[in-house]
Amino acid sequence: MAFQFHNADHAFRCPNRRKIRAWIHDFAAAHGKTIGELAVVFCSDDYLLEVNKTHLQHDYYTDIITFDYCEADEIAGDLMLSVDRIKANAQTHNQLFFNELLRVIIHGHLHLVGYKDKTNAEQKTMRNQEDHWIARYYERYT
Repeated sequence: MAFQFHNADHAFRCPNRRKIRAWIHDFAAAHGKTIGELAVVFCSDDYLLEVNKTHLQHDYYTDIITFDYCEADEIAGDLMLSVDRIKANAQTHNQLFFNELLRVIIHGHLHLVGYKDKTNAEQKTMRNQEDHWIARYYERYT
């Protein structure tokens, strides 16, 4: 069982890593899951664009790509996060960088427990869940 933070081509150091790990453990427990091999990988826009092209055949920038390796009741996967895109999205949406970082991290985990975001209804549900879990982070860990 390991939940780790890594860097691909970006020197970003994630703040509050212990609190984020505890938050994700709470998230997993609330969904009847445990944490398996789980990595949050920080990278640049260009790096994630290449991953997007290579693995998903998508030729556009994104803030996160989630690779799902879940089995049974264990959350496992790689969450590839573009620090560049998270910063840009925080500015666009007038949010603090850390809030946007939490949103992207929980977004990936929501995918790992089965949430989708292809339709408008799914996107609304996903956004509501993101808001719920971000509020829970601030309630319990700040």
